[in-house]
Amino acid sequence: MTINDDRPSTPVPQVERPDRLRALHDAGVAIWLDSISRDLLETGGLADMIDSCSVTGVTSNPTIFANAIGASDHYDHQLRAAIVAGITDPQELFFDLALEDVRRAADLLLDTHRASNGRDGFVSMECTPDLAHDASGTTAQAISLWERLARPNVLIKVPATDAGILAIEELTLLGLNVNVTLLFSVARYEQAAEAYMRGIERRLATGASVAHVTSVASFFVSRVDTKVDALLPPGSELRGRVAVANAQRAYLRYAEIVGSRRWRTLEAAGARRQRPLWASTATKDPAYSDLLYVEGLILPGTINTMPMTTLSAFSSHGRATHAVADSAAEVLDAAARVLDLDAITADLEREGALAFNDSYSQLLTRIESTAPEPVSAPG
Repeated sequence: MTINDDRPSTPVPQVERPDRLRALHDAGVAIWLDSISRDLLETGGLADMIDSCSVTGVTSNPTIFANAIGASDHYDHQLRAAIVAGITDPQELFFDLALEDVRRAADLLLDTHRASNGRDGFVSMECTPDLAHDASGTTAQAISLWERLARPNVLIKVPATDAGILAIEELTLLGLNVNVTLLFSVARYEQAAEAYMRGIERRLATGASVAHVTSVASFFVSRVDTKVDALLPPGSELRGRVAVANAQRAYLRYAEIVGSRRWRTLEAAGARRQRPLWASTATKDPAYSDLLYVEGLILPGTINTMPMTTLSAFSSHGRATHAVADSAAEVLDAAARVLDLDAITADLEREGALAFNDSYSQLLTRIESTAPEPVSAPG
């Protein structure tokens, strides 16, 4: 079932200097791969990256799965078997394929998870984007995905919409690991952090352990510059600077939160920090460094999830020098004089949810229209 025959499978990146990636890891940045596919799993590509490229996690989203399933015939056998077993609903067929990839990736990362005492080695699976504004639907589906995956080192991705924020608190209360996604603004990040802390507090109040409850906050970076730059004059000194400053301000807020008395009390009870994760880190504008959203965000205790091209670029010429977030306020103050960053990030959240929903809808349509007919058993 090759959905798009002219889309090549994504190759494993050429890693010129794995020591550069090790240096980034040693600087306190966990390197996660923003890609998953049956090809990567079956060719040993992901295992190689875990072993030699300091990759300690994997993220996925509806667009990644659409590209993976649409570019490969590696899913045909499983898809045919699912149809023979009586699965006909396109969403269930998608889950059958995608959850298998996530399970296999999680198993490859289980040693990393154990070696880090449960702090790293995670694979993310996203709730379907048609539920982005449905808190109860998101909560129910997240629980179902968690139970079907049955792995300690998975994260269920929930978008930071108004409904998603409600779901994050409930899922944390229930002990699920949550990756808060589609974060564009510091204000939304603060809401996500508050939801996680409330969930932890409520869980502790029931007498349940929080020692193994994990969360990350996926803050999207490059799309902010794409949106902002389109509104700035060509010669503006703010071009290519606002996205990193916005993310750095979120990191400074994270530092304030984990330094607060409230969080120290929760941490003393066994709670794990909700680490910032830098997402959308591939540079969109060729005029900028291909590592702008990696080198500008080398901050201790964070995660950078990279597409293969960015990971390969860092292995070639990346520098693992700690970034300085002190200038973030200056850049954002200057931006505020000419832009409405709150409106821009609200637009990006809405557009991101719609884009993922479009990818998901197209994927279901393609699965439904191109699924192979079941092959009758011999005899």
